[in-house]
Amino acid sequence: GYAMLKSLFTFAVLGGSAAAACAQSGVTTYGVLDAGVVGERGCANGCTTKVGSGVASTSRIGIQGSEAIGDTTSAVFGLETELKLDTGRAADRQEREQGRERLEHQAWVGLSGEFGAITIGRQYNLQYLALTDVADPFKGGTAGSATNLIGGPRRTDNSVQYYKTLANGFSAGASWAARDLDTSAAGRAWGMTVGLSSGPLTVRAAHRNQGAVRANLNYKTSNDMTSKNSLLAANLRLGWGTAYAAYSMSRGIASSPLFNPDNPYSVGMARTPSTRSRDVLFGMAVPVSNSVTLLGSYIRKDDRDLANQDANQAAFGASYSVSRRTDFYAAYSHIRNRNGAGYTVGNASAPGSGNKAFNVGMRHAF
Repeated sequence: GYAMLKSLFTFAVLGGSAAAACAQSGVTTYGVLDAGVVGERGCANGCTTKVGSGVASTSRIGIQGSEAIGDTTSAVFGLETELKLDTGRAADRQEREQGRERLEHQAWVGLSGEFGAITIGRQYNLQYLALTDVADPFKGGTAGSATNLIGGPRRTDNSVQYYKTLANGFSAGASWAARDLDTSAAGRAWGMTVGLSSGPLTVRAAHRNQGAVRANLNYKTSNDMTSKNSLLAANLRLGWGTAYAAYSMSRGIASSPLFNPDNPYSVGMARTPSTRSRDVLFGMAVPVSNSVTLLGSYIRKDDRDLANQDANQAAFGASYSVSRRTDFYAAYSHIRNRNGAGYTVGNASAPGSGNKAFNVGMRHAF
């Protein structure tokens, strides 16, 4: 049913995490193939209906594995790159022109054992994982993705991460990243996370600091060149389904989805991002049969800048599982931007162009 599919796709999203690596032996190939139709409305330069790749989960292929190098220690690694099912390429034309043809998702190596796991390379941010794994019923995909309004970049280059599962359902992790192109603070980052899984309740807190380059001198507020994203995420499994909630505090010029250091080329495409906000999410996932699950979420972004560019997102969706690895999905989301805010409805692979979007598609994991 949907619960098994959700676990499979969550595993694929977290395929490069230390926790997943610890469970592997030898070399494993995995992936997700996802394609759908994306219809948008409310675009500044006109909307289109198009075929999209990686709408609910980014289409990707990866390998990961481990080798025992002692009684309790293993060497682990992971490589993961995106696939474009709509064109058959590893990157679209804009990404090729910008020199972004690479292992865009993850590339890391490390050690795991009783001490936990430490990995080095390009990896998912701890704050992003807390949001999508714990608080977002849409798991960071389709039009309902919580990343439309909450958080900053998904991944960080040159990062070192440590993660350990502790006793009694507790877990903890930390990360640090260095800038390798120059000696400025841009790109330098650190983060931490703690979590608890006890019975039907899962709670995780995460914080991230990252240096940023000022791309526009006309920002509404401070000279703060550091983005700070703090998140408290939770879900509670009940008899009728699962309830989700999150509270986020974001500060700094690169703390908004409109300013994404993962893709700095998009800075000039959107309106001025918020530099200080408080965000609240409520959501639910309700199975109505062994195959069908209904999804819904509401997010309020409370912009604390003088411009007060608030935004609200309401999203609804459904998943129909036809096997343990395959499902069909549909989702609709509407963002109400206030006082000139420019947030758009994206999905797992694209930032979107309008304030409304509808998706329908198919996803298969292997």
